Amino acid sequence: MDGVIVELYSSAFCAPCRTARRVVHDAARLVPAAQVSEFDVADDVERAAAQQITSTPTIVVRDGAGREVFRAAGAPRLPHLLAAMARAVPPEG
Repeated sequence: MDGVIVELYSSAFCAPCRTARRVVHDAARLVPAAQVSEFDVADDVERAAAQQITSTPTIVVRDGAGREVFRAAGAPRLPHLLAAMARAVPPEG
């Protein structure tokens, strides 16, 4: 899966954020080409506001061009995140 960007918006005192972080890192191990970034909403308020993040954790998956293909609040399950990441990959052909 080339060109997959996964953004995790979290906060330091958020218990579900720890679960989301673990799932994102598990997905990144399975999809080494994925680019993963984590943003603490308290440290990067402007970015969170620009991305319209209203709760933590929030995961945003983008394609290689930076287009958002998936967004979800809460801690995802690994199969759901992997399916979302697959949406970011253009079909072969």
